[in-house]
Amino acid sequence: MNRIFFGLLFFSLIALNSCKGTKSVTESGVKRLSAEKIIANHYNRSFNFETLNTKVKVKYDDGKQSFSPIATLRLEKDKRIWVSVKMLGITLAKALITPEKVSYYEKINSTYFEGDFRLLSEWLGTDLDFKKVQQMLLGQALFNLRDDKYKSSITNQSYQLQPKTELALFERLFLVRPDTFKMAQQKLKQPSENRDLTIYYKTYQKVGNQEFPKEIHIEALQDKGKTTIEIEYKTVDYNAKVSFPFKIPSGYKQVTIQ
Repeated sequence: MNRIFFGLLFFSLIALNSCKGTKSVTESGVKRLSAEKIIANHYNRSFNFETLNTKVKVKYDDGKQSFSPIATLRLEKDKRIWVSVKMLGITLAKALITPEKVSYYEKINSTYFEGDFRLLSEWLGTDLDFKKVQQMLLGQALFNLRDDKYKSSITNQSYQLQPKTELALFERLFLVRPDTFKMAQQKLKQPSENRDLTIYYKTYQKVGNQEFPKEIHIEALQDKGKTTIEIEYKTVDYNAKVSFPFKIPSGYKQVTIQ
């Protein structure tokens, strides 16, 4: 049960058959660009904000159990991510992610967790930190694309970016939308551990004059099975004054995530 709540809280944390968005691209309308130009445009179109206050619908399924809660997700850029999960109007769990640690508690079993990102990384099968979780939720590349050299091509009406030299532990593949230069898909594989994480950005929406994800689908494959998490942003408010209330109730039992 703790694993289920952990997954729901970090949906960190993350389209089954489509990468189409709110703006269409014609079959012959994708202009060839260098990898450097694609990457520059991707970062030039980053969502500009200081705070976010959103309502999201989450669908979680690990093959054994499934849940569909409503959550409030708040971000303070580069500082903290706060999540409150509800079902039937009742708060079931809260989480607070900072660059230093991950904390959460859930009410059904009266348990809590405080620790670093290693457990979350193990659960989704890739090396995660605060920055990667934040970027994932915003439709930006998990890795800093400016740190490596990439080769570009056109695949499925999207720009495909693949590293010229792959990391020792990971295989990375990125699909970038040609209309907005936001992520259409991110795929990370860890062959030695038989892990595969794919993040699909099914649709985007306009928030102000900027592109922001509308629907995100996360699929994590490991030896122990398959986990899918679907996120739909129902409302998005940015640069509003927000609070991040978080206090682990007394009497709760500390747990570790296996």
